[in-house]
Amino acid sequence: MFQVTRIPGARLLGAAALSAAALASVCAVPSAAAAGPGAPDGDHLTVTVRDAGPGMDGTYELYCHPAAGDHPDAEGACAVVDGDTRWGQEVFAPVPEGSVCTMQYGGPATAHVTGTWAGRPVDATYDRRDGCEISRWDRMVPLLPDLAGPARS
Repeated sequence: MFQVTRIPGARLLGAAALSAAALASVCAVPSAAAAGPGAPDGDHLTVTVRDAGPGMDGTYELYCHPAAGDHPDAEGACAVVDGDTRWGQEVFAPVPEGSVCTMQYGGPATAHVTGTWAGRPVDATYDRRDGCEISRWDRMVPLLPDLAGPARS
């Protein structure tokens, strides 16, 4: 004869495990598959640069995984964003509120990055109005143009 021991809450625990498994299977859908048929694989960003100078201003499409698009350095741009991507951190996050930044001006250049990265929407703006923003911009080179080099004519 078998003895059955009932554990309080076992049904609740089992239901929670099934719910977690169902949620995990839904979340595991690749972002390209979720976008529908005909969507390119990998991540996609649109980069618009203004007031950076001749040959640097414009709007560029960038696809990663695999690298493609009309960005001047698609492989380098994908590599820099990949290298900055960390679990639990937003790669395109703005400078934190209350940061102490040097009072230097890096020029009038601005950039706007939109699209999808790591399955998450991206809508980030960049400028060079102080030391923190200059550093944030420079971390994204070559996704953004390198403006820290020698003086341009």
